Amino acid sequence: MLDNLSNRLSGVVKTLRGQARLTDANIQDALREVRMALLEADVALPVVKKFVNDVKERALGQEVIGSLTPGQAFIGVVYEELTRLMGAQNDALNLAAVPPAVVLMAGLQGAGKTTTSGKLAKRLKETQKKKVLLVSTDVYRPAAIEQLKTLAGQLEVEWFPSDVSQRPVDIALAAHDYAKKHFHDVLIVDTAGRLAIDDAMMAEIKDLHAAITPVETLFVVDAMQGQDAVNVARAFNETLPLTGVILTKLDGDSRGGAALSVREVTGKPIKFIGVGEKLNGLEPFYPDRMASRVLGMGDVLSLIEDVQKNVDEAEALQMMKKVKSGKGFDLEDFKSQIGQMKKMGGMGALLDKLPGQMSQMASSQVTDKSVARIEGIINSMTPLERRKPELIKASRKRRIAIGAGVSVQEVNRLLKQFEETQKMMKQFSKGGMMKLMRGMKGMLPGM
Repeated sequence: MLDNLSNRLSGVVKTLRGQARLTDANIQDALREVRMALLEADVALPVVKKFVNDVKERALGQEVIGSLTPGQAFIGVVYEELTRLMGAQNDALNLAAVPPAVVLMAGLQGAGKTTTSGKLAKRLKETQKKKVLLVSTDVYRPAAIEQLKTLAGQLEVEWFPSDVSQRPVDIALAAHDYAKKHFHDVLIVDTAGRLAIDDAMMAEIKDLHAAITPVETLFVVDAMQGQDAVNVARAFNETLPLTGVILTKLDGDSRGGAALSVREVTGKPIKFIGVGEKLNGLEPFYPDRMASRVLGMGDVLSLIEDVQKNVDEAEALQMMKKVKSGKGFDLEDFKSQIGQMKKMGGMGALLDKLPGQMSQMASSQVTDKSVARIEGIINSMTPLERRKPELIKASRKRRIAIGAGVSVQEVNRLLKQFEETQKMMKQFSKGGMMKLMRGMKGMLPGM
């Protein structure tokens, strides 16, 4: 996510770090690099101009010039301005209404509205214990109605049936009436999208909005559209009283200019970002944390929240007791670690939140593909072999390698990595924390 922008801005900081003090000249050079980095990231030109001017005003002020740590001082200014540009703080959904609180999802076709509707339903159900009803008013694409029905089934969330022969407004009103009678807290209305903005589409969604008076009208936009995402956001904002934006596919776009432009252009907060296809891939948007990621400082707070949300505490406690009792750490435990990591979105999602150098170092050695390979090797072992890896000799290694579709060398590599992890676990049980920290590199499966 935002790799190109992050790399360019990190380069600016490194250059300034070599300077004894900040002067007009080296600040101008740094600002030129910042401008180029933003333009390459597909940030809207008016936004770039304003941002660079704001940074320049502060950088040429007393707070930066003459600083003993020029690089840190300048990046501090850039960080604060990036945070301000994206909204300063997280804006949560406002569901304070007589139930059902209606959430209307708007956007172009292909932006990910239907999937995002499902992700939002899951989030509201799990984090706020809301009773959610999903309905599709996309009568132009029968597949969209079926997709939402399937998602609702997976999420164990109620779905209101609709049909291509019905009018979108009639569907929405019937769903609203049903939600009211069956005591649903939230009604999420997925609307039709088009391949481009057109008058018919805008008229239809205006009628929908007038009929059901949503408390939240969320514009779902594909971050990979770049400049187009901002233009589409502006058009929707002029037609509908939007209350917020959800940026999807941000993990698939190394430029990410939409994340920096959309708030400034529409004046509406980015409430969530979609990362990945999995139904837990919807995160609240925190401008300060995004600014931290952009500048290569990572997002440790979000990483901690992911761990708290997805790691089974009972399982983690059981493993800790097992290690402390001296019973050892076996390959079943190793596989369990991989399972916990997959719940958090996989290795890519975790590494994306680590600070720049740590992320680059780890990602060069471990990927989702290598983790999947490790899981395949462990799955090819018998339960006894997982509990007692010392039993795995030459003939067993050959059988495991054939079963996993890998070479014997890869089986050997996994066993060696596992031995190193086991040693660290023993050090941990003996209280050797400093030794454990020094050997941390081997903790991640695949490294």
